[in-house]
Amino acid sequence: MLDDDVKSLSKTHQRCSSCPVRHRAVCSKANADELALLDTVKFYKTYQPGQTIALRGDALEVLASVVTGTATLSQSMEDGRTQIVGLLLPSDFIGRPGRDTVAHDVTAVTEVTLCCFRRIPFENLMVDMPHVSVRLLEMTLDDLDAARDWMLLLGRKTAREKIASFLLLIANRSVMAGSDVTTQGIRIELPLSRETMATYLGLTIETVSRQFTALRKDGLISLDGTRTVVVPNFTALSAEVGDGE
Repeated sequence: MLDDDVKSLSKTHQRCSSCPVRHRAVCSKANADELALLDTVKFYKTYQPGQTIALRGDALEVLASVVTGTATLSQSMEDGRTQIVGLLLPSDFIGRPGRDTVAHDVTAVTEVTLCCFRRIPFENLMVDMPHVSVRLLEMTLDDLDAARDWMLLLGRKTAREKIASFLLLIANRSVMAGSDVTTQGIRIELPLSRETMATYLGLTIETVSRQFTALRKDGLISLDGTRTVVVPNFTALSAEVGDGE
């Protein structure tokens, strides 16, 4: 799917200097010469909610940074069971240089816009882009740390701790993205439905709903509809994740 016809992003996002994820994406440490090289191989593509971005086992023709939106990484078993193994949020990178095939199914949850790079030209240019190589290594190591944290969440955390951890993850990334921070707390838009959230966290949808209600009653969050959450106090929410920090 990544290699299909290109649907360009609006012109306000076509220049690296105006990109909303410029300062934390794979190009965040790139100098002017490196950005010029990336400009020669990049293009933009937008996917609608529910649309497949890539399928596990497909040839890896394109690498990409998420500019806007949220996508899931998932893996299916032979009997049809599917597990979401990761979320892709703005600035996250899809694909790995040096790999020939896609490792997971990638699906758009919201409308997703990608800044895409043809894999082979990107790999060839990395020799002349040391800042991009360093940043990609940092992001890969961050992904490894996140995967280890998620193993703890799925294997040992209670339902309340799982929901609190998920909310804190989204809240932290929303602050980085410049979301609405008010005197009443941090207002975030949840990218997942309750059903998808349940699949991601290894819970039932009923458990997810009960935990949201419990956190609201305890004053740790407030709800505005089904997708908008206000976190009034980061410290109080952090105390619920069970990490001992």
